[in-house]
Amino acid sequence: MNLALIIIIVVAIVLAIVGGLNTALQWLLWVALIVGVIALIAFLFRVITGSRRA
Repeated sequence: MNLALIIIIVVAIVLAIVGGLNTALQWLLWVALIVGVIALIAFLFRVITGSRRA
């Protein structure tokens, strides 16, 4: 095989992996934000109601 063709294939594979990781990280960022908001609401509810569970 031609060396240039091998280099192009390797670059294409690396770019595909990086693109997939970018999409996965964006999805995980949204999940983390949603979980953080839920945790904040639960914390505020606990503070407002005055529950002191250990």
